[in-house]
Amino acid sequence: MRLLYVTMSMPFGPGEAFFIPEVNELRRQGHELLIVPRSPRGTRVVNGDAKGLPALTLRRPVIALDIAGGAIAELCTHPFASLRVFGVLFKSRNPLTFAKNLIVFPKGLWLGRLANRWKADHIHVQWGLTTATMGLVASRVSGVPWSCTVHRGDIIANNLLTVKAREAQFFRVISEDGVALAAETCGRSLEGNVIVLHLGVDCPNHEPPLRSLHEPPVLMCPAHLIERKGQQYLLEALDILRRRGRRVRLLLAGEGDMRSFLESLTARYGLNDAVQFMGQVGHSDLLRLYQGGEVDMVVLPTLHEGIPVCLMEAMAHGVPVVSTRTGGIPELLRDGAGILTPMRDPPALADAIEGLLGDSEKRARLVQVGWRRVADEFSVEAVTNALVKHIPNGN
Repeated sequence: MRLLYVTMSMPFGPGEAFFIPEVNELRRQGHELLIVPRSPRGTRVVNGDAKGLPALTLRRPVIALDIAGGAIAELCTHPFASLRVFGVLFKSRNPLTFAKNLIVFPKGLWLGRLANRWKADHIHVQWGLTTATMGLVASRVSGVPWSCTVHRGDIIANNLLTVKAREAQFFRVISEDGVALAAETCGRSLEGNVIVLHLGVDCPNHEPPLRSLHEPPVLMCPAHLIERKGQQYLLEALDILRRRGRRVRLLLAGEGDMRSFLESLTARYGLNDAVQFMGQVGHSDLLRLYQGGEVDMVVLPTLHEGIPVCLMEAMAHGVPVVSTRTGGIPELLRDGAGILTPMRDPPALADAIEGLLGDSEKRARLVQVGWRRVADEFSVEAVTNALVKHIPNGN
């Protein structure tokens, strides 16, 4: 199968590392990929396991002379289809969304021309935002079928979500919670082409052992330093633990606009010696920390999430996880695969961390159940096989 795979920026820049296992598995299965990032962020590949992907990537900005030339050529070749799909943009929910769609419209036409010239069998798009607008436009003008994976924030943003869900050959939602959210956002039940298919992660084929705790125990929160990830509540939970006499270390792996605030909060709580701001950590480097037993627990106090790949990867490598009851996380951590706490509740978070650190039998159960959950339902091989089966002639 020849597949155009549309992203926001991956493989360039630090984001979207959670797509890399799927892309690599598609390649391993023998499918021919051409990755088309909507807005490639620089030329640097941050994630080590994406090193081979630039050779498979057509790196072009949204606005460029060749994009404009390709769009004009496609408009001349398929004028009626181009004008009809342009009319769809006027269904955008507000002027700002319309403007964003208008900016990517030429690249959508260019992508349609590329799909025909490259003889693509299918176009698959990550995110339901302007990348999906490009996929919708490209499919309309080229006749090449397309599909879309939506996550959570892009569902809430509702950029022509109803139209995209209806017109995609299949509309992939990564959690059951996401299906309910999409139906609520669209104001009606979705079409029969909606599928629930998780993101997949690389999972060792044997159950990892329970490792002894470091002294002090090492916690990690692998997430962008942005407000909705909730690191501020985790720092408050650490302050509670410190006042109880429980010493821990916290590794904050990520960057974002909350870093200065979180650093000042760390100083205010007197936690400078316990908290390490690691900056952006490459995906392969993060996995090596798990594999090497450098992390005793992953904590994600998020306020808004689909099913976080960072939790799946920790569970796959035998690291017990604590997170919040939001989005698709209860689906992942059900039946004792992890610990759930209320959002914005530092005392409950502190209790969960302390209880898990003090109970080796409980940690052992979490490691066992967590690994089995990922191996059975979230392994990249199984997920990619299911994805390909939804693409006619994909096998």
